Amino acid sequence: MRTNIEIDDTLMKAAMVASGAKTKRAAVEAGLKRLIDDQDRAETLRLFDSLKGIGWDGDLDEMRTSKYLDWDAR
Repeated sequence: MRTNIEIDDTLMKAAMVASGAKTKRAAVEAGLKRLIDDQDRAETLRLFDSLKGIGWDGDLDEMRTSKYLDWDAR
């Protein structure tokens, strides 16, 4: 898609340096990809956070005590 936009020269130069992009187009594309990746990661974290309290409810410290270990089986 062809798009013409006004971007601050200082901002563009900084973006090109930060991304290692050799062209303005590559810098803009890198920035857009980064924005999308960040949003995807944030959504994944929100999904994981919503799963708290679902699943296994054991107490690992309690299970590590000798009453849960079968020493005769060794």
